[in-house]
Amino acid sequence: MEKILEVKDLKVSFKTHGGEVQAVRGVNFDLYKGETLAIVGESGSGKSVTTKTLMGLLPKPHGFVKEGSITFDNKDITKLKESELQKIRGKDISMIFQDPMTSLNPTMKVGTQIMEGLIKHQEMDKAEARKKAIELMNLVQIPRPEERMKQYPHQFSGGMRQRVVIAIALACNPRVLIADEPTTALDVTIQAQILELMKDIQKKVDTSIIFITHDLGVVANVADRVAVMYAGKIVEIGTVDEVFYNPKHPYTWGLLGSMPTLESDEEELFAIPGTPPDLIAPPKGDAFAARNKFALEIDFVEQPPMFKVSDTHYAATWLLHEDAPKVEPPESVKKRIESMDHSEEATR
Repeated sequence: MEKILEVKDLKVSFKTHGGEVQAVRGVNFDLYKGETLAIVGESGSGKSVTTKTLMGLLPKPHGFVKEGSITFDNKDITKLKESELQKIRGKDISMIFQDPMTSLNPTMKVGTQIMEGLIKHQEMDKAEARKKAIELMNLVQIPRPEERMKQYPHQFSGGMRQRVVIAIALACNPRVLIADEPTTALDVTIQAQILELMKDIQKKVDTSIIFITHDLGVVANVADRVAVMYAGKIVEIGTVDEVFYNPKHPYTWGLLGSMPTLESDEEELFAIPGTPPDLIAPPKGDAFAARNKFALEIDFVEQPPMFKVSDTHYAATWLLHEDAPKVEPPESVKKRIESMDHSEEATR
């Protein structure tokens, strides 16, 4: 597969009154042509900071790349000037933000907002841009596009506004599309429609997608590979099947165990105990150790490396060391995996 993007040892920090917050602490991943990579984890795990760094959208001067590289088109994005980033942003790498109402300009007609990128990056005249904008509105399944081009964002429902945001992001045929929690602000029915729409569009335009979410249920339906983030690091990465059906990191077990299922109404909903660490002074060892009932002594003194589970599956946990005791996922996690297995069989 053709590699589109390569992130190597990325470290991103923020200067605050309390000290330096180490938001991203050595992240590595590749993105391949036509694939969807989901990045999952609790709030504050570094997912959005990672992707905003890919877009060159860190708030300056407080946010900065401390170390590492992001290679796209044989260029390191972290070394580019703002003028060079503007040529890539929106054209080659696009982003769908979480809340469509804050992503759209309330004073501009929707059609004008879609046309803007086409005129700037594709150098189209207004007539060409208008024609292309109507095509994009058809692509994202907005009915009566000619009429709706003349309307303002407040005249659209939440789901339709998100479709407009997707149309804007797709306007310049980006090679990488970053979707930052694109369905969180929507109800469950509309959420399913938007996810289906994104899968359909990806087949048509062959773009690579980085999908940010805290909802593992969403991941199962949209992703090819999954990266699990915790306290600024990727702690497990693999194909969807590997991470869902053969999870190796206790944090991944916790995320899977806290997913509600159709069979779980008589049970208590599981939650991972404790809170994430303070990233102004990250722990010396494994950042998850204090919340991990399977933690070993070494977890409190030394960070685990990424252990290889298969050619595509890696996890950063000392439990995978050859000398570690053999520990199975908790029963609640095994039940979730079984229930996902059954629901997958039912949909076949």
